[in-house]
Amino acid sequence: MGWNEKEFYDLMQSRNTKCSKQENWDKDKYNEYAMKSKKTTHSKYRNNKVVIDDITFDSMKEANFYLELKMRVKAKDIKGFELQPKFLLQDSFIKNGEKIRKITYIADFLIYHMNGEKTVVDVKGYETQAFKLKKKLFEAKYSDMKLIII
Repeated sequence: MGWNEKEFYDLMQSRNTKCSKQENWDKDKYNEYAMKSKKTTHSKYRNNKVVIDDITFDSMKEANFYLELKMRVKAKDIKGFELQPKFLLQDSFIKNGEKIRKITYIADFLIYHMNGEKTVVDVKGYETQAFKLKKKLFEAKYSDMKLIII
C-alpha cells in the first residue's frame, strides 16, 4: 500500500508518535542540533593515554611499568627491554582459494634479563576473549619465554 507524505504524516500524528514534516535546516540550526546531541566519548576500556619520553602508552599503569623498567636498566638489574614486541602466532595460509591472514600478538614489553632469559609482559586492565586465545597460542609456540600479565 503506497502512502503519500501527507497521509503518512497524518497517520503518525493520529498514533501520537513524534513525527515532523521534513525540514530544511541551515548550517546554524544543524550546528546547534549537533552540539546538543554530542556525547562525551571514552576509550573502549576507559583508560587514559599517557605520554612519557615522546612515547604514548595506553594507560598510566603501562607508563609506570615503563619507568620502572628504565630504573631497572639503570640499576643493571636487567640488560634492557623492548617496547611493543611483535610475535607471529600463526602464518597466513590459503584455504579454498582464500587467503587467511596471519595471527600476531603484540605485547607491551619484552624484558632481556642478565642471565639471557626473556620475559614478555603485558599490562592489562581487562583480559578480552581475543587476548585469552592469543595467550594460549603464544604459550604453545614460545614455551621458552615467560609471559606475565600485570
